[in-house]
This record gives sequence, structure tokens and C-alpha cells, in this order.
Amino acid sequence: MSLFNEIESTGKTAASFEPLATRMRPKSVEEYVGQDHLLGKGKLLRRAIESKMIGSMVFHGPPSSGKTTLALVIASEMDAKFITLNAVLDGVKELRNAVSLAGQHQSAFGKPTILFVDEIHRWNKAQQDALLPHIESGLLTLIGATTENPYYSLVGPLLSRCQMFELEPFSVEDISLLLQRALNDKERGLASFNVKIDDDALEHFAEYAGGDIRNALNALDMATRTLGPEKDGFRHITLDVALESIQKRVVRYDGTGDEHYHYISAFIKSMRGSDVDAALYWMAAMLEGGEDPMFLFRRMLIFASEDVGMADSFALSFTISAQDAFERTGMPEGLYYLAHACIYLSMAPKSNSTKAIFKVVSEIKSRGVGKIPPHLKDKTASGKQSKYTGQENASKEYKYPHDHANNWVKQQYLPDEAGKKVWFEPGNQGRERSLWDRLKQIKGES
Repeated sequence: MSLFNEIESTGKTAASFEPLATRMRPKSVEEYVGQDHLLGKGKLLRRAIESKMIGSMVFHGPPSSGKTTLALVIASEMDAKFITLNAVLDGVKELRNAVSLAGQHQSAFGKPTILFVDEIHRWNKAQQDALLPHIESGLLTLIGATTENPYYSLVGPLLSRCQMFELEPFSVEDISLLLQRALNDKERGLASFNVKIDDDALEHFAEYAGGDIRNALNALDMATRTLGPEKDGFRHITLDVALESIQKRVVRYDGTGDEHYHYISAFIKSMRGSDVDAALYWMAAMLEGGEDPMFLFRRMLIFASEDVGMADSFALSFTISAQDAFERTGMPEGLYYLAHACIYLSMAPKSNSTKAIFKVVSEIKSRGVGKIPPHLKDKTASGKQSKYTGQENASKEYKYPHDHANNWVKQQYLPDEAGKKVWFEPGNQGRERSLWDRLKQIKGES
């Protein structure tokens, strides 16, 4: 049996044993719920479907955001043959079979073929390149689906031939509407079971699904089929039944994909903005999604020097202590140490003056390293050289700061080539300001 499934867009009723989410898939763009930014009246994709001017495209978005369903709807609206490949299981051999089928279908019926490639980011460069001539010739219209950022995972030639559309998670309102539709549908849904559902139960299904319509419909299906009819002939889904059917709220978080970087970005930016509640929120979301606590500590360690820095140098040692305490204790008590570090860093005064190091590195890379001023060279090494060459020991010119008032004396430290360049720009928050004011004072600059 072929590894890919050939699905004709005939609109036939799905078999009763199929999951409710599969049976309830919309058959037309009018039935499709959600993605209003793409399918709302007057939007580009909606206009393209209605005018039957579909080109190759890639849908990217989280799991269960309707990518496959939308591809099926487009095939139905276009009256096109629909062939699907899964990039995890299928390769160039299956693609050749799909091309052959598309050619036969075009010769026999004169109709287009839509090739749907799920998880298209899993294909390597050679496999992606194999699509190009068939897209270019018009034999295949590609609809790719990926949960990854296509601009990172797809090759340039394929990106240039496809329109990119980002799908968003279903809203609570979208899921509520689709759940109600399933309860009222006699042909594909659950209407034949005579279900009566309380408002708070429906709300629980919609909210706890976390934007995942498949999860919500499966939970509703489970609740319906495991209940017996009451005396009035109805199966009554209460909040208690809903709580049993979907017990844990879905957190849409992928520890390796784009969501990983979006969430950690939100976490860091919340701490940088001194928003304690938001920082705790995003940290908790990542932990709930299965993120490694050590990853969070590593990012907070970076933050302690990058964003708090000289304004409160204790932040770095504090974060290290919190990480050490976590390793000694573990979860769930370890949440205290994560929260402790997060709250401290969020509330701490901020300074990014440590970025001066990158300016200096850039200077050295572009201009090279200048000569060390003679008086800064090692005294012992310079003394030996002086002994054998008869030259004066230049290191004797070094002025020892501790022999002077305030342990400071004016002398040259940068090489002649660098002149009097300044890279460090002090912040004016917390401890850093007092340290800088002290330094200016002893230098006689204040």
C-alpha cells in the first residue's frame, strides 16, 4: 500500500468510525471557522479561493490550527484532485508517484492537482528541490504545512515560489461555535445522541483546549459516548463531566520550535521591562509546557549581567545561589527558587553597560591590537631584557595606584593606537551610578 493517501474532494460523508474532529471538518470556505485575518471577507486568501486563482502556498502555525482542513477546503473549492504526502514518512519516491498521478489526472480530466505536504520542514534540501520543476510547470499546486518558521526551514527557491500564510490558534469563541455545531449536526456530529450541555461545561471544553480544536472535539466526543441517557432521553454534560473529560489545560508550547523562542523572548522582555507578573506568567507557561528549569536559570544568569549588570552586581551571585538551591531541592519546591530569581531580576535596577565588551571586541577585530605601553609590561620580564640589552627598564615608569591618594593615579593604560577612545557608557541606576560618581570624584572630573 502506498505511503501517501489519495483523497478525492467529493464531499462524501466520512465513515462513522472516524474521530469527531475528522467528521466535522468543513467542506467549504463558508463553513470554515477562524483565521479571519486570512479568510475574512475581502482578505487575500479568501479572494484567491473565490476567484479560483490559487497558487502554491505554505501554511505555518501551531498544531491543530486547521492547516490540513484549510487545504482540503481549498481543494474542494477548486474541484481539484488532492494528494497528500507526509514529509516524515514520504520522500522523493512517493513524490514521483504523486507527479505521475497528477499527470494522468490532468490528461484524463483536465483538472488541477493540489499536492499537500504535511510537516514539509522535515524534507531536506534535495527533497524540497525535487518539488520545484513540477510547481514551475504548473502540474502541481503545492500546499505545504509546517509548525516551524518556514523562513528558517525551507529553501530559498521554494520560498520564492510560494505564498506564506500564518495560521493562529483557534480562539475560545471559535471553539465554542465548533463544539455547538458538532452537537447540532445530525449527519456528522453528535445530534443523534440527544446531548444537553451546560454553559459552564461548554466553556470549560473551549478554554481548556488551549486553541486546539481537535482536543476539544475529542473531549466532547468522549463525554458524550460515555454518558447514558437520563429519564428525559438526553445525555446531560455538566461541568463535572467536562472536568473529567478534559482535566488539564493545553499549553501550546514546543520546547524546540518557534514557540520556544517566542516564549523565552516574552519572558526576558518582561523582566527587562520590570513587569514581575508578566515575567512570572511566561516562566510558568514554559514550565507547564515542559521546559527544562535549568534552561530558564541559564537565561536568567545571562540576564543578570546583560540587563541588570553594574546596576546591581549582586544579581549575578544571587541567581547562581538560586540555581544551586534548585539543584539541591528539585521540584516542586524548586519553584520558589525560580520565582525568587525571576522576581529579583525583574525588580532590580537595570543597566546594559556590560555591552561595552562587544564594542571593544569589534574595535580589536577591525583594527587589531595595539602595542602595550612600556610601563604596563611585566616588570620581571622587562628587567631581564634590560639586563641583557643594557637598556633602561621601561616598567619602572609604572605608577603603583596604591601609593597615591584614593588608590588612583593618572597614567596611560590604552595603547597609543587606541588614543583616548571610550567604549564603556555607565548607566545611572542603582549601585552603578554611585560607583561611577565615586570614580569621577577621585579623578577630579566631578
